[in-house]
Amino acid sequence: MTGTDLLPSWKDGAAKAAIVEFVEKTVGDDVPVEERIATFDADGTLWCEQPLPVEADFILRRLAEMAKADSALRDRQPWKAAYEHDNAWFGKVITEHYAGDDTDAKVLLGGVAGAFADIDVEQFEAKSDAFLRSARHPTLGRGYLETAYVPMLELLAYLEANGFTNHIVSGSGGDFMRPISQDVFGIPVEHVIGSATALEYASGSLTRKAQLGFLDDGPQKPIQIWSHGGRRPLAAGGNSNGDLPMLEFAQHDDRQSLRLLVLHDDAEREFAYTSGAEKALAEARKGGWTVVSMKDDFATVFG
Repeated sequence: MTGTDLLPSWKDGAAKAAIVEFVEKTVGDDVPVEERIATFDADGTLWCEQPLPVEADFILRRLAEMAKADSALRDRQPWKAAYEHDNAWFGKVITEHYAGDDTDAKVLLGGVAGAFADIDVEQFEAKSDAFLRSARHPTLGRGYLETAYVPMLELLAYLEANGFTNHIVSGSGGDFMRPISQDVFGIPVEHVIGSATALEYASGSLTRKAQLGFLDDGPQKPIQIWSHGGRRPLAAGGNSNGDLPMLEFAQHDDRQSLRLLVLHDDAEREFAYTSGAEKALAEARKGGWTVVSMKDDFATVFG
């Protein structure tokens, strides 16, 4: 099936042409299906991440509940910021993280790990599923599941139709995204790689502990891709500095690859920002990767 058939929400231009050329060459060169691996970041790549990533909203609501029930938490970060709805503090943490300073990020991650500690994995999945299917984006006037980018959903379907296996590789929790990954992105749960809390097994149950297992960002992305599947991706998509190692990892000496970076430059239909993506954008332009302008390459953004 052609890109014209399966990418109707992409405007004709360099980005769409690069995608179609890559897929047609991969198929034309008879690259084995098992080598046709594509990996995509989630927040800001497959769906909206502003003003906060979807999982951040989920966790902040829980931290606020905890602080409401226990006044001693109200003077401790990140419960303090969650209780006071201080989104500026969280934004600062993210900005500092991408600038290489994780001092406050470690404080935040401690709270994130503790937010849903001591419940089993099925209970957490049920809570995530209920939130994702009911909560609404704070400014876009739609449910979170309706903030997936239609052109990116078409791209996933186009790749799948041409023998690719798509994976989500996200800084958000894998357990958080799995309840809706098939319904929204067409990606089965076993192909979702994300950050993880430490788990403990006892008497037939897996329970979440109040500590982080790993943060699936930056260099951890290629590490986790290899650990889960043992292959480099042929195609990779991201939107931030944290995705840069994954995009670099998609380079092959003997195969054509697709490195795709989503540029948020559409304040009218979504948001316009480059904070946290400066290094990735510079590398993309230097290396001739495919930069996707939401303003110029997406005929539509949301369904």
